[in-house]
Amino acid sequence: MSDDSNLRIIREKIDAIDEKIQALITERAQYAKQVALTKQEAGTESFYRPEREAEVLRRVIERNEGPVSNDDMARLFREIMSICLALEAPLTVAYLGPEGTFTQQAALKHFGQSVETVALGAIDEVFREVEAGSAQFGVVPIENSTEGVVSHTLDMFMRSDLRICGEVQLRVHQHLLSHADGLEKIQKIVSHQQSLAQCREWLDANLPNVERVAVSSNAEAARIAANDNTAAAIAGQSAADIYGLAVLAGNIEDEPDNTTRFLVIGRLQTKPSGKDKTSLLLGGKNKPGALYQLLGSLASHGINMTRIESRPSRQNAWEYVFFLDIEGHVDEDKVKQTLSELQAEAAQFKLLGSYPVSVR
Repeated sequence: MSDDSNLRIIREKIDAIDEKIQALITERAQYAKQVALTKQEAGTESFYRPEREAEVLRRVIERNEGPVSNDDMARLFREIMSICLALEAPLTVAYLGPEGTFTQQAALKHFGQSVETVALGAIDEVFREVEAGSAQFGVVPIENSTEGVVSHTLDMFMRSDLRICGEVQLRVHQHLLSHADGLEKIQKIVSHQQSLAQCREWLDANLPNVERVAVSSNAEAARIAANDNTAAAIAGQSAADIYGLAVLAGNIEDEPDNTTRFLVIGRLQTKPSGKDKTSLLLGGKNKPGALYQLLGSLASHGINMTRIESRPSRQNAWEYVFFLDIEGHVDEDKVKQTLSELQAEAAQFKLLGSYPVSVR
């Protein structure tokens, strides 16, 4: 049998599989519309259930046998779920813009392409958009594996009643973007201060004498570079595509596993998914060993704390509050009992939300 005949047979099999896939997606979408009708009849306010999507994606990864990677398989199913959810009730998601930021990438990674996204200029604007009901959810950065916490996001939780409904981890690749013909033509580097810090070693080695200017976002840096042939921006591939810039140097981040974590904020109280975390704010009483006693409640109940950050309380000078992430969901008995003890012991207590651990 000739090579052409072999290829024809293989392509015919692929075409037959494609027809089956399309038919199954259509069937899934029809069931999604039935779900929408059932929820409407029951008076359900929110059609989006993050715990349900997390469960689906975990099962997708567990049964994946390759050769498609877990990330690619999860992304494929995320888009199918996004399309089906849009048939039930379209979502509006606010994010820290402008278009082309890593936060936009995180929003689309979490919700899929079939949502309406709204770019806003500051983290507090994202909170206000969701608080006003103009968007059902918002996506904001919370920490980077290299440069640490995003303080502005933490501070917003001290005065906002919004809940954390989910989290997204995004592998961040930083590129040097410009219209310049080469590195020697660059007179200014613009980027968000976090990205400048994440690429500090590369910049010191390759462009040590070039001015570095911090701007509000990587996308804004790309916009500036698009209008100035002597400027270069540090940003992601999506910003290069949007603003028509060439990649002079790719993957210039100093840490090979540079990852940023984002939070999904909204009013939804997320149900347990089977693998969750809980975030809370604590303020200790002004006495010796206050924080030790608070953390002792976690240890006594076998609760693992995965993160702790301190921030000024903004009430009295040299007074601090603590942001904690712990494993488990507030509906679990041992977590519920632990939080009850913490609330009784703490001078300030605020539950920020229980939500599924991100599916990478």
